[in-house]
Amino acid sequence: MRFLKIIFFFIVVQVSAQQGGMWIPSLLEGMNEDEMQSLGSKLTAKDIYDVNNSSLKDAIGHFNGGCTSEVISPKGLLLTNHHCGYSQIQSHSTLENDYLKDGFWAMNLKEEIPNEGLFVEFIVRIEDITEAMLKDVSDDLSPREKQSKIDINRNKVEKNIKKEDWQDFKIKAFYQGNQYFLFITERYEDVRLVGTPPNSIGKFGSDTDNWVWPRHTGDFALFRIYADKNNKPAKYHKDNVPYTPKHFLPVSLDGVEEGDFTMVFGFPGRTNEYLPSVAVAQITQKVNPSNIAIREAALKVIDANMKADDQIRIQYASKQARTANSWKRWIGENLGIEKSGAVKIKQDFEKEFTKGLKAQGKEAQYGHLLPEFERLYKEFENVNVTRNQFVEVFIRTNELMQMMLRLTQLEMAAQGGEATFAKAKETVINQLKGIHRNYNVKVDKGVYEAVMPLYKPNNVDAGIYDKTIFTDLDKALKALEGDSKTVIQRINNDPAYAYAKPMVLEFYSSLDPEFQRINTEINALQATYMKALMEVMPEERYFPDANSTLRVTYGKVNGYAPRDAVQYEPVTYLEGVIEKYVPGDYEFDVPQKLIDLYEAKDYGQYADSNGKVPVCFLGTNHTTGGNSGSPAIDAEGNLVGLNFDRVWEGTMSDIYYDPEICRNIMVDVRYVLFIIDKYAGAKHLIDEMKLVHPKKNKK
Repeated sequence: MRFLKIIFFFIVVQVSAQQGGMWIPSLLEGMNEDEMQSLGSKLTAKDIYDVNNSSLKDAIGHFNGGCTSEVISPKGLLLTNHHCGYSQIQSHSTLENDYLKDGFWAMNLKEEIPNEGLFVEFIVRIEDITEAMLKDVSDDLSPREKQSKIDINRNKVEKNIKKEDWQDFKIKAFYQGNQYFLFITERYEDVRLVGTPPNSIGKFGSDTDNWVWPRHTGDFALFRIYADKNNKPAKYHKDNVPYTPKHFLPVSLDGVEEGDFTMVFGFPGRTNEYLPSVAVAQITQKVNPSNIAIREAALKVIDANMKADDQIRIQYASKQARTANSWKRWIGENLGIEKSGAVKIKQDFEKEFTKGLKAQGKEAQYGHLLPEFERLYKEFENVNVTRNQFVEVFIRTNELMQMMLRLTQLEMAAQGGEATFAKAKETVINQLKGIHRNYNVKVDKGVYEAVMPLYKPNNVDAGIYDKTIFTDLDKALKALEGDSKTVIQRINNDPAYAYAKPMVLEFYSSLDPEFQRINTEINALQATYMKALMEVMPEERYFPDANSTLRVTYGKVNGYAPRDAVQYEPVTYLEGVIEKYVPGDYEFDVPQKLIDLYEAKDYGQYADSNGKVPVCFLGTNHTTGGNSGSPAIDAEGNLVGLNFDRVWEGTMSDIYYDPEICRNIMVDVRYVLFIIDKYAGAKHLIDEMKLVHPKKNKK
């Protein structure tokens, strides 16, 4: 396998220490281990990942499939971001018990709150299965033939997987399908809410501070994993007991300073670092601006209603946060790509690649790649932008249109017979219940009026909100009673459905098929391009794109200069919270108790050597969505912080990492401990943890 030899070269080659990259934890021996140690790490590759012995990876959990979490006590205490647990916190909040506004702290195990559907998944082991997955797959096969071979090979691999009955597995492609790994997993489904600070701490700064530095947000929440009496995964049961982990992270009280080694260990969601320049230009100049405009229009409506009504504030808190997060990230991504000159840098890189092809006599094999990218992305542009607009309007922002999409899917399912229809109907009923759990007709109508003109400017009819039955859950569910013929006739008589159905059918009949056709060609070309890059330019540094699998990224605590005459320090303090304080402001209000602690300088053991409480710090770790909640680990393997964001100028690291300006943002764990102990009075949780002084012990 020629590709395996290429990969091996990149693992063992020695390069100068630098930051950037999301590395597979089972492949750290060699280059990565040496590089980490040159940055100050005292950890070995086996300290981080070991199949036969307890290691750091055993403390890292995939939180509900979208964030990361870490075990920080021998009793299964779990730390993640406030925003990662936000929907659970919201679901338990009422006007009488407003955990979003006031926070929540369980003072004993009995007070910890179960969360239906919430899970945490651990990696048991990782295996390279490239040879088995790519058996008989050759370059002369068409993309469809290649995929057919891979599917056949996958079935054979799955039949021979060795695992325990309670374990599961995942097979993931790396390097655009040029390498494959098997992940054996254990999923724990009894995860209970233990503690959360109020929004005024956990979401301090809200949209204004999101994706920016300096930051003063205590973005953390505590949960606990429960298991059966044998410490095995189990669904919620009153007899379940706190999980005993294979490993938990000790917590450092010594903190960080500029230049300290940091490692972020987690489940980054998705990156596209090896896109050609034409793709990056299309994303930032066409797709992002369109998406930004739709989200901005929706947010103006939602924000105004949330400020005016506390009930709406609770209902839409999680939706607003999700909507605003990507909106601001896309803006920052565009700014970063422009500031760094990423498109020009990629164009220059492609010129070097072309020179390499000529020098190595590989023009016949790979010379078609870049011109073909140009052709495909030109063809792709309009359909890509329009499909994104449909998704934003019918899935991401407008809830009535999302209901109409689900109902159209239900009608389409009826073509498969009554059994298929009945199964689809059950799914749609659950989807409608989920939407209506936190639904306000007035807000949703306002969002519709704001976003639909950006997708179909000549097809806007707000009157459907006064005529449809689907803004009322009871009426909606009643309409879905009966067989397929009865239900389909009812929903087709609904004005909102009659209005939306043609747009949904247009999506499924022409827009999405055209998108998938071109995208399939692009993906096949991208796989060949990845292989070509590694063959033709082997001196370059290649790490696999993020794909929601466990990764290690390492770097140092470091400030940065975002623009002329501006230099950011790497650490913020509690003083900054007080400086930003605006009484009554939904973004910058501060709880009175926190003000009292600050004024009394009642910091306990959580202040630094200067008598100040650190809040957040910066690192050069290469992170993305999914790394939210990831632990920041010091040179000795101790917890020093909690990753939760990136700086605005560096959000473009998903498609281009620039070590000069790309920084991740972490909550200092001492601020987390300070809030738990001094603010919440939950010292029993501190007592569970193993607090250490790695720096003092060296002296």
